Amino acid sequence: MATLVIMRHGESVWTDKAVNRFAGWVDIPLTDRGRVQAHHAGLLLREAGIEPVECMTSVLGRSIETARIVLDDIDRAWLPVGRTWRLNERHYGAFQGQTRPAMRERYGEEAFNLYRRSYDVRPPEIDRTSEFYQADDPRYGIDFADGLDELDPATIRSESLADLRKRLHPWWEAHVLPVLAKDRCVLIVTHGSVVRSIRMALEDISPEAIRSVNVPTGVPLAYHFAVGKDGIPRVSGEGHYLDEAAARIGIKATSELGTA
Repeated sequence: MATLVIMRHGESVWTDKAVNRFAGWVDIPLTDRGRVQAHHAGLLLREAGIEPVECMTSVLGRSIETARIVLDDIDRAWLPVGRTWRLNERHYGAFQGQTRPAMRERYGEEAFNLYRRSYDVRPPEIDRTSEFYQADDPRYGIDFADGLDELDPATIRSESLADLRKRLHPWWEAHVLPVLAKDRCVLIVTHGSVVRSIRMALEDISPEAIRSVNVPTGVPLAYHFAVGKDGIPRVSGEGHYLDEAAARIGIKATSELGTA
């Protein structure tokens, strides 16, 4: 059977509850605790005997560093790593760089929750003059275009979860399914909204139900796939966190960030 392991990066500076800012596409480093979480994730993979043949991350440092620590701890630092903006966190638009309490106060509880957790409502667009707008960032330039569709990441100014699923789909079809179809193991180190998007697809979670799904930092979530005679990998059974206790604690912490 094929195995998919997906995980959110370790705690970042802005997911520290004392800071509590929307990061989105802003490149924020891990905290010391986030690095400890990454080491723990590596230990969990080693204990479970999980040996990925492919590793994929976003182009954001917190994802890249988490993956580096995990791969080093499972003696797979040599593994080629694919990086793509399609695994970036959801673009939070004008919320990027702002604290959650400040955005709740500015927009009100109902609108704040709609922008933060709804499936198909985008936050207000980021201003083109904002220091947190990525238009001139070389990682989103033409030199690194993947040609999977017409999307231009340099021009994205806000995303809903539905938008994220749309930009993720062609990459998933091109780069993940072919590996799973060979009964291999894939490790994806990404961000909370991407994990939620993948869970929607694999677990058939509704747009309404996904609003209440939170993702812990630094805890691997594993799925197994059976490959049919048609060569198509299909998820077999439910996904499971490799450390259920740590996942429960992390889910609670993530939920509390939204109500702080």
